[in-house]
Amino acid sequence: MLKIKSAIPNMLIVLALTCLAADKPKLVKTKVNDQITVSIPQGWRPMDAMDFTQRYPSVRAPLAAYTNEDRIVDFSVNISATRWPDTNHELAKEFFKASLMNTFDRVDMIQEGVQEINKKKFIYFEFESKISGNRQQEGFQDPIMRYTYIQYLLEPGRTLVFSFNCPRRVKDQWQETARTMMKAIKVK
Repeated sequence: MLKIKSAIPNMLIVLALTCLAADKPKLVKTKVNDQITVSIPQGWRPMDAMDFTQRYPSVRAPLAAYTNEDRIVDFSVNISATRWPDTNHELAKEFFKASLMNTFDRVDMIQEGVQEINKKKFIYFEFESKISGNRQQEGFQDPIMRYTYIQYLLEPGRTLVFSFNCPRRVKDQWQETARTMMKAIKVK
């Protein structure tokens, strides 16, 4: 009887760890093009042009954009219009940060910096943002609150942008997956 009572806490710990591991989506390597490979959660689908333009109006079409089943969590790969003549990561980081701060009404930075992933240096920002609603416009009355993890890769002649976005209310569910996805990016 004593053996069973002492084993119960260990079984509960194993059960809790199993449940936590089951919540993490399995990542699948996905080839964007001959030079870029990313890992996205199994079951995600490519966004069509309509999806992307409705949610992320931009002059440039992305190289790739993916969304989950519910179409609320997204990951995209794009080429920025901003090109850097050199790879001064600190200067570029400040430029990109200023741009992010001006894009949203409020930005709460979680972390930022320059990190090496698969022998490439990426500028990264992880943050929560808020765009205030417009009380005078129908459909735009509530603030939009998001969680974003974005990385920039400076290369000669182009800047690649990798962006993960989801509503702030599901951030805790997706934050670890976003970080894992960003660390799995491979660019030749």
